[in-house]
Amino acid sequence: MGFLGFLLLGLIAGAIAKAILPGRQGGGIIVTLILGVVGALLGGFIGSALFGVGLNEFFSLSTWLLAIGGAIIVLLIYGMITRRSAR
Repeated sequence: MGFLGFLLLGLIAGAIAKAILPGRQGGGIIVTLILGVVGALLGGFIGSALFGVGLNEFFSLSTWLLAIGGAIIVLLIYGMITRRSAR
């Protein structure tokens, strides 16, 4: 998958993860999309380390599930960090 395809995957995965997560995380849409790209990287790393499946093809279901799962993890961590700093 090319750079632009990976970037698009991360942006969409971040938006889906934001829609899935309940509550209100800090940051706007730009922060969410950037965290989605980071989450797609994390999901690809975890998928290749644990399951032997990485982010190979743009239209693969495993690619999307790994990217969205990674984005959810990153958004949860970001939510915990921003919640602590707001207190």
